[in-house]
Amino acid sequence: MDRTRHRTVCPLCVAKIRLHHPPHSLVHTQRMLAFAARLHHAHAVFSWREHGIVLGPCSIMERPLIAVLNGPNLNMLGQREPEIYGRATLDDVEQLCLRTAEKLGLAVDFRQTNTEGELISWVQECRKRARGIVINPAGYSHTSIALLDALLASDLPVIEVHISNIHRREPFRHHSYVSRAATGVICGLGVGGYSLALQAMTDLIANEDNR
Repeated sequence: MDRTRHRTVCPLCVAKIRLHHPPHSLVHTQRMLAFAARLHHAHAVFSWREHGIVLGPCSIMERPLIAVLNGPNLNMLGQREPEIYGRATLDDVEQLCLRTAEKLGLAVDFRQTNTEGELISWVQECRKRARGIVINPAGYSHTSIALLDALLASDLPVIEVHISNIHRREPFRHHSYVSRAATGVICGLGVGGYSLALQAMTDLIANEDNR
């Protein structure tokens, strides 16, 4: 089952809106959004999507938004081949990204999907809403030219992350199409690679702003 998740989190906000699609009802969703807006003490950015509601970064913060996108089977972290990927779950990775983002002054939009087309659509959306993309494409690294094209078209800094060292594994994993679009690649450092990617993204954004 594809556990597609939309989670956009303001790291300074005391609340996190977690919506698994489909929402219970439009009325229920509207009530959640009104509650979130009160907690943010500002006009948050909301948009209705086919699969649910996404809560945008709190406007009072104006922090750079980084999309952290995860590809297929990463919802199985902690269960699938722990000798390779470790015991940390995807929720653990999300919490790590949130803690890192808070320290660095970033906002994070953390998502995972098992569907190639949805991952590509998310990349396309980033052109107008994010300052950078951290992506673990998982198996699509080695197969998806369409994902490569979307990342190249995003015109954003991209950091590719792999939990394992793909160059020490099966030969078919040694090549990543995504790497051609990536500003940098982090692999083999476990889930800590996500934190390192966010730190590197902070530097990339600062360099861009100082040009």
